[in-house]
Amino acid sequence: MGQLEDMAMFVRIVEAGSITKAAEQLNIAKSAVSRRLKELETRLGSQLISRTTRQSNLTQAGEQYYQKVGNILSEVDALNEETSGAPTRIEGTLKMTAPLSFGLMHLNDVIDEYANQHPNLNFELDFSDRHVDLVEEGFELAIRVREMQDSSYQAKRLALIRYALCASPEYLDKMGTPKTVEELATHKILQYGLSKSSTIELIDEQGKKHEIEVNSKIKVNNGDFLREMAVKGQGIAFLPTFITYQTLASGELVPIMQQYQLPTLNAYAVYPKNRFLSQRCRYLIDLIAERFGDDPYWDRY
Repeated sequence: MGQLEDMAMFVRIVEAGSITKAAEQLNIAKSAVSRRLKELETRLGSQLISRTTRQSNLTQAGEQYYQKVGNILSEVDALNEETSGAPTRIEGTLKMTAPLSFGLMHLNDVIDEYANQHPNLNFELDFSDRHVDLVEEGFELAIRVREMQDSSYQAKRLALIRYALCASPEYLDKMGTPKTVEELATHKILQYGLSKSSTIELIDEQGKKHEIEVNSKIKVNNGDFLREMAVKGQGIAFLPTFITYQTLASGELVPIMQQYQLPTLNAYAVYPKNRFLSQRCRYLIDLIAERFGDDPYWDRY
């Protein structure tokens, strides 16, 4: 085996999480993988992976080698693709997590297209609103709809996330349509999340910020449920348009207070800072960013 093959095998061990799993993915004997890893370490004169009977961990030298090897392999793949004109073979398992509503509503067509483009690629997808520790749980990629604060992750911006205040026509007929922040404060608000207090920040046409302490009739940690409560006339919802766009387009929900500017967030592709980002992830990130961007289809309702 050549040095590039040994590098690729080392990356596979790291990303698989163990020699055993790497051997299974490569369809070769565990002893062969162990032997090649030992030969690579001997050639380098440094231990890359600290192995015990229970677990394997990258050494400091292994971390540095992993990062640089990943970049080298990516450059080799890019050079081969550029020279041959044939696309790189994308394979393995892409393990990704994303918010529940975003995943169910907006990733199905993207994943379907990507799976058709790369038939040798497998997927493990976790759609949930819980906080996922990517390193601890073995995910190589996450989509997050929030402002990034964790410095242990790297992030690429995928899309602008806009919000809407909206309610059903029946609710507005019965309770009236608020036109000012003072009137809005008297209405029943459907709140995403279970925090004890909730405020909404609006910016008027003169650029003045207004922070409103709202009266939450229903608090829930799922945006789809909140949207349906709004459709049923339970109050005014403050939700991202990627959740409400279909009901806004159908007229089941009506946008209000449109003279005010509402807060925005961003959707990011997030991955551990100290890990090599595989081509299967990079290509998917590029596809999602191209598909959504600053003018996503859900804002054209």
